[in-house]
Amino acid sequence: MNTVRTTSQKRDAFFQLHQSGCFTIPNPWNIGTARCLEQMGFAALASTSSGHAYANGMPDGSQSLDMVLAHLSELAAAVTIPLNADFENGYADDVEQMQQNIIKCVATGVAGLSIEDAPQGGADGLYEFTVAVSRIRAARAAIDQTGERVLLTARTEGFIRGAPNLKQTTQRIAAFVEAGADCVYAPGIKTAEQISAVVKAAGGCPVNVLCGSAIGMTVAELEQLGVRRISVGGALARVAMDSFLRVAQQIALEGKFDGFGGIVSGEELDRRFAVQPDSH
Repeated sequence: MNTVRTTSQKRDAFFQLHQSGCFTIPNPWNIGTARCLEQMGFAALASTSSGHAYANGMPDGSQSLDMVLAHLSELAAAVTIPLNADFENGYADDVEQMQQNIIKCVATGVAGLSIEDAPQGGADGLYEFTVAVSRIRAARAAIDQTGERVLLTARTEGFIRGAPNLKQTTQRIAAFVEAGADCVYAPGIKTAEQISAVVKAAGGCPVNVLCGSAIGMTVAELEQLGVRRISVGGALARVAMDSFLRVAQQIALEGKFDGFGGIVSGEELDRRFAVQPDSH
């Protein structure tokens, strides 16, 4: 188990992780999964809006701000390693409201937060370029206003929001760095060519790559391309839901309980959760 860290220490550690090398930042969706991931030795975690939504019987993007803030507070307090918040579009189209929400997010104890360049919950469409850049600049100002050292990740959503244009993506990445992002992220890019182009556009700013599916590259291979951080989004949550659905459907349709064979025991889970981290 890690040494107890204050929120300030977690934030310093998160910035340090981004200085060199490449690390994986998996995405838990509740306290139990967060603590398991910490026990496995991961150095940092990130929330997942989709995983959190599915666990609460909701479609991705439909959570209220208050619900998300409570979830972030819960996760941040549950572990002694840094937590990055999947903070959608700041839960507001209005820039001033977004800034107020970011200040509330910082107060949950997160070490970082990400802001997207698309409206919350929409299937397609991005904010216009100058609007998107101004929103990242405003997000940077909101974090700075708190006086806290919280890492800002700027996301451009084109590849998962119906606009998979690499030129547009790299233009936004470069502009977001200029606007004050500490890390940049273009979910949906999968090829070495796309990843290399984003790394180049970032100009040395740390790049996060999403491995939410089997993209055919390892951590070592992504590091060779210049990737600094790797997240998995809602994929681990979907793994859990997939197993649950398959086994439950077998019971419902076939009356069989074969799916329970070989699963983790209650005793093992009791042992995992017997010692709780004490974080502040």
